Amino acid sequence: MQTTLVTVVPRIDSIQQKWSPPAFATNSRRTGLKQSIKQTKLTREKTASIGERERERERASERESASMANANDEKPLRKIAEAFKDLSNTLNSQTLDVGVVDLELAPFSRACSLVSPLFGCLGIAFKFAEMDYVAKVDDLAESSKSIATLQKLVDLDIKENCVRKSGSHTRNLLRVKRGLDMVRVLFERIIAMEGNSLKDPASKAYAQVFAPYHGWAIRKAVAAGMYALPTKAQLLKKLNEDETAARIQMQSYVAMSAPVILYIEKLFLSRELGTDW
Repeated sequence: MQTTLVTVVPRIDSIQQKWSPPAFATNSRRTGLKQSIKQTKLTREKTASIGERERERERASERESASMANANDEKPLRKIAEAFKDLSNTLNSQTLDVGVVDLELAPFSRACSLVSPLFGCLGIAFKFAEMDYVAKVDDLAESSKSIATLQKLVDLDIKENCVRKSGSHTRNLLRVKRGLDMVRVLFERIIAMEGNSLKDPASKAYAQVFAPYHGWAIRKAVAAGMYALPTKAQLLKKLNEDETAARIQMQSYVAMSAPVILYIEKLFLSRELGTDW
């Protein structure tokens, strides 16, 4: 008997299956892709942020340069000297007789406001003077919106019987006058001084103008503060002036402020108010 071998060959497509990666591998690739996209986005944002900071630094540098340029253009002493020259010319063009000339309050208060930074430049010794002076000049500037002249300002307080009351315009005017006088004496002393220390000229200016009206505690505090004064060189640097130019402007202020101070004194005396209070 003959045996026939039959080989059964299965269809290839029945056993050949399309291979697909495990599910965990697919998920891993997706996660990696998301992280890559996220990292790219963060990198772009970081780069943009760095660029913006760089641009901001450039803008800040430009603003600082502009500010320094403006500061170099500022000449406080020159502005003060010019303002008081204008006031002095107004008085000298007429007379110091308070019955004839009447000094306008607005330009006067503006000129006085230019003096304010000088007290700040002198440090802690004159901090009290700076605060007091600035507050009183501000009051005069505000008053100038409704009161035209110094005479009218004083006469209104006389009418209201409040001349010597704390905060009155007339009282503030007297304190401002002393501030102007203190700076005048200080400049005189600086012009005449030798060396670099401001202790002697500042001490003498304070003793001559302010000390008679201050109590022991304030005088003691000022005396202690004199050791913290800037040197003359430091003061001139703060004022953006060299010594030669500063001397000229100081001399101008000394000369031009004198008739203004004298006019105020005459105004008080003409109203029998006195100035020693």
